[in-house]
Amino acid sequence: MRDIVFTRRSGWLPHVIREDGELKLTLGAGADANHEPRTFTFSIGEAHLAVIREDLARHLLLWSAVLPLCDAAGTRGRFDESAAVALLDPILLSARADVDALFQRIRWDRGRLIAHGADIGLLERGQVCAAMRTATEASNGKRVQEYQADRRRAERGAVPGPLDAAILMYTGQYLHGATVPRRMPDAVAPALLPEVMRVIATAEQACAGIRIGRDPRRGKRATDKRDWDRMAATVDEAVRRAHPELVDDAVRTVSFLMCSEAADRSRSTPMEDEEAAGDRADFGGSARKTALSFTDDKGVGKKWLPDNPRTASAAFWEFVGDRSAADNEVFTIEDEERGEGIQLHFYADSIARVTTAHEGEGGSDARYRVEYSLVDGIGGYRNLVSAFVRGGCAALEQHGSWLSDAAEFERARRRRDAE
Repeated sequence: MRDIVFTRRSGWLPHVIREDGELKLTLGAGADANHEPRTFTFSIGEAHLAVIREDLARHLLLWSAVLPLCDAAGTRGRFDESAAVALLDPILLSARADVDALFQRIRWDRGRLIAHGADIGLLERGQVCAAMRTATEASNGKRVQEYQADRRRAERGAVPGPLDAAILMYTGQYLHGATVPRRMPDAVAPALLPEVMRVIATAEQACAGIRIGRDPRRGKRATDKRDWDRMAATVDEAVRRAHPELVDDAVRTVSFLMCSEAADRSRSTPMEDEEAAGDRADFGGSARKTALSFTDDKGVGKKWLPDNPRTASAAFWEFVGDRSAADNEVFTIEDEERGEGIQLHFYADSIARVTTAHEGEGGSDARYRVEYSLVDGIGGYRNLVSAFVRGGCAALEQHGSWLSDAAEFERARRRRDAE
């Protein structure tokens, strides 16, 4: 038969039960092989119960010392009950100085004490009993997260000042640097918010007019990494120049915020707005007189007709965004009426233009001229596609250096990749 003898309002703290007439401390920790919580139990005496009942600090200290034993038991290992019992007198019944000395020798869960209000500075100096004067029964998990974040920064030699911390709070990245930043003014102390907003204003002015385009090669919502890096560098330089006192973490979170917001705006922009204005004015929209065929490396195709209200460039890049994948990186645009086309090789940052050199006669096959050129990122691809849409292969002459010898081109590509 089991009866609960003592428990605190916070249900996670170990509670005392009486089982078959014997007092025991029981606590939940970890999980078993079936992901169910494990429960650990060990015997205590009446004197231990009296201290647990009256002294929250000692109760918490005992909990923090027993938890590593639970961790050592794992999902199915044996709990070292003897080691747990051996902690009772030294923690619950000994003088404060002896308790401090004990915690210098044993493993204990520092985060558990911090969550319950322990003074972090005193804990760091080994004064665990004094640190527990501020202990509370209620737990604050965010306090532990902030402590762990500070420890990680300290290990990297980055110690944020009050303004640095406020900026990280504003972007929601104080606890986790990998979190997508957002604007959270309510998270910042009112006294520091004006200073934070001055830093944000510096960043906004620096990147005004800079945009991050999409990169359909990597999917419908992917954005151009080069544009991102360019904006980040611009913001970093401006913020460091205007606010040299800021640590790297604070500067990075501001540039991350600016880039994330710009990328979100790009993802919500219609594909037509991504194209140069000249596409629609010349041959990009309904002004183009001949149809185009788009195909990918899997044999899937799509037709664009001159009466389509969308630009040919926009329709093509949407097709790429829908179809591009790690095993699908070759896309073609063909103008059958003109007998020419371009083939984009995303895996190699290159392009081929194909023109009809000699029409087939008497059942013979037509002969084609194939020329190759290197491409500089998604921006280069966009320029080439737009030029082809406006004026066919002839319009590509001014874009890049074209080689008809495939072997010579391959050597050029390898030289570029080796740089």
